[in-house]
Amino acid sequence: MKEKRIGFEFNGEKSKIKVYDCNFFERFRGLMFTRKEKARALLFDFNKPTRLTIHSIFVFFPFVAIWLDDKNKIVDLRVVKPFTLSVRPEIPYN
Repeated sequence: MKEKRIGFEFNGEKSKIKVYDCNFFERFRGLMFTRKEKARALLFDFNKPTRLTIHSIFVFFPFVAIWLDDKNKIVDLRVVKPFTLSVRPEIPYN
């Protein structure tokens, strides 16, 4: 995983966070079987807008999912509870 800093805007305020850019296989695993204490902020970067779903099967703690558009503006933000089968924003994201 490659460490990056990304900036985004939410409610008119700009913020930056440290994330780990995931490749295909790292996206597949995500946070499954990870302890809360060792969890990292993961970035799933896509080349074009998509509406893929995420899940929290075998994730034993709640986490925040943030979907960004191509300008790094938040299109949706949700708290995902453990063992949720499917979560997807209404708007396509990058």
